[in-house]
This record gives sequence, structure tokens and C-alpha cells, in this order.
Amino acid sequence: MTLLSQRVQKVAPSLTLAVSAKAKELRAQGDDVIAFGAGEPDFDTPDFIKQETITQLQNGFTRYTSASGIPELKKAIQAKFKRENNLNYELNEIIVSCGAKHSLYNLFQVLCDVGDEVLLPAPYWVSYLPQIELAGAVPVILDTQKNDFFIDLKDLESKITSKTKILLLNNPSNPTGVFYDKAFLEKLTQIILKHDLWVISDEIYEHLIYTGQPYVSIANISDEIKAKTIVVNGVSKSYAMTGWRIGYLAGNKDVVSAVNKIQSHSTSNPVSFAQKGAVVALNKGHEFTKELRNIFLKRRDLIYEKISVISGLTVQKPEGAFYIFPDVSSFYGKSYEGKTITGSLDFSNLLLEYEKVAVVPGVAFGADNFIRLSYAVSEKEIAEGISRIEKFINKLK
Repeated sequence: MTLLSQRVQKVAPSLTLAVSAKAKELRAQGDDVIAFGAGEPDFDTPDFIKQETITQLQNGFTRYTSASGIPELKKAIQAKFKRENNLNYELNEIIVSCGAKHSLYNLFQVLCDVGDEVLLPAPYWVSYLPQIELAGAVPVILDTQKNDFFIDLKDLESKITSKTKILLLNNPSNPTGVFYDKAFLEKLTQIILKHDLWVISDEIYEHLIYTGQPYVSIANISDEIKAKTIVVNGVSKSYAMTGWRIGYLAGNKDVVSAVNKIQSHSTSNPVSFAQKGAVVALNKGHEFTKELRNIFLKRRDLIYEKISVISGLTVQKPEGAFYIFPDVSSFYGKSYEGKTITGSLDFSNLLLEYEKVAVVPGVAFGADNFIRLSYAVSEKEIAEGISRIEKFINKLK
């Protein structure tokens, strides 16, 4: 009898976390590494959030809370949805988890039976596919590479079967930066309702949009689609609170109740004092998110400008999030220091080894022709890092 279960043996570790860990290890050894791997803002959490949390700690707010989150935070989330998204949810339609990733994991556990199919647009965030598989469901890939990373609606409809249960939508997208506007979501909604599907809408990057258009959740399109949508969000990206591990979801009360059952037997409550910090972030962090977005817009423009002129690279200008996803496949078959590049993993490993630049190979996102760079780094690091990448490319033979 084998020690490990078959389902866990199929799951690979997160390459994004592995790249970040390797970059930190090299820095600790004294190497001058430019790290484009991390999916987190390079800012500290705002002081007004930290100070409120410190006060709560000093006042002894350190004990268990409800597994679904404190009422004060649920009310702040409820108010956020109303204020920013024009969405009305009752408190029993909201649950707080240990990060948006935790919210997503729990959703697949409560929504999916073995053999259920989940429509997954690719390129996709690295954790979606293993989370689907760990729930016993089957990921059905929608390849968007030939459609400028947008979901092809005809392809989507052709992949729907009697087993299809969920469409997973990440808007804006990690890793591509694609942003689905209201007009597209209206067309998408027609197909979803026609086939009676559920939607998991991951909106963790909603405040980081660079098109000038307002953010519209798919749950906004109609009351009918809202009833079939579970919205997932959190405080990690918009408030520089990645380590606090506070996420949340809103939707059907029976789904929320089921997620609560899962949490009551796994994590219990999200961290008590971190929840208090999230209350302050959601209620008072609006100006910070605007400032954050403006900084990332400047960085987006800078990194796109520098990457787009490198010979042999092709890249699409991202419309949201803080990632850029260049195609490096024209260099496959070439070599560096006698080592041949056969895919994105080779490209990334050699780039880190010889030029001390950390990127995430596209194979982790289901798109082996690409690499992902996070521009959640300083403008100085962007300029230096892209210069090193160009130097690396120019040495390929």
C-alpha cells in the first residue's frame, strides 16, 4: 500500500511560490536577484490598518471567532459590495476565509462531485487546476492563446456537456492581464444561463484596471446571473495584505453554509485580529487602492515599453492586474552556455542562473510558450531586470 493518496500525487507544488523561494534563497546568499515572480504588491500594509490591528491585539482580541468570520467584517464586506459593485448580499450569503485561495479551494470542495466538469480558460492561475482536480472534478481547458487571451464564446459553448457544472472566470486575469468588460460579460451571461451553469468569479484584482472603464462584476449583469454566481475576493492585492490571509466569497446561501461546514472542520476561523485589520481596510482604504492602481499603471507602461522592443519577444499590453505575459517561444531550440532551451522552464531556469532574473515559466499557467513577470517591483528594478533579459536573449545561439 502506498503512503500518499493518488489525488495528492497528481498535484505539483506551486511554481510561483517555488520561484519566489529560490529568488529569496539566492538573495540570502548575496546574489543581486531581480525577482519578477511574486504575486504581491511590494508595499507595506498601510499604517492605519496595522495600528488598528495592534490595538485589537493589545485589547486581547486573540480568541476564536465564528468559523465564517466576525459580523463586523461581514458587514464591511456587505457594504463594500453595495458601494463598489452595486451588489446586495445578506450576511448569510457572505463568508470569510483564510485568503481568496482558501475560498476557492472550499468552493470546489462543496460544488464538485467526482466527474463534474469545470470550464477553465487558459492561461490560468497556477492553483486553479490542482484545486479542481483535488475535488475530483475534471478541468476542461478553454485555450485563449489564439484569441488575444479572451474566451472564445463559440469554443466555450462547444465544450459544454451534460457534465459541465462551472465556469471559472478570473477578471482581470492572472497571468495575462486581460480584462472582461460589461459588453463581453453580457454575451457570456447568455451562454451561462442557456446551459444553467454556475460561475465562480475571482475578482481579486478588481481595483487594478488600466483601461479607464469601470469594473463590472458578472454578477451585476442581471438578477438571474447573480443567482448563479459566487464572487470571490479578498484584501491581499488591493490593500497590500498578502500575508494577512483574509479572503471572502458571496453568493447562494446554501453554498455559503456548506463552505462554513468545511471551514468548521478544517481551519476553524480566519485569524481573529487579521479580520479586524480587514474591516479597516475595506471601510477606509479607498484612497490607498487608488494610489496603488496609479503606481501600477506607471509600472505597466514602463515594463510594456521596454519588453515590446526586444527582438524576438511578442507581448500583449495588459489591461489589469500586475503581470505581463510575453511569448518567448521563438527562442526555443537555441542554447545558452551550451544548454538548449526546450520550453519555458528551461528559459526561466537559465535566466535565473546566469542573469539573476526570476520569472515564472508559462508551463505553470498551461501556456508553455510564455513567461510571467510581475511588475510589483520598483521602476528601477523593472529597468534593470528587462535589461538583463535582453542581454540574456542576445547571447542565445
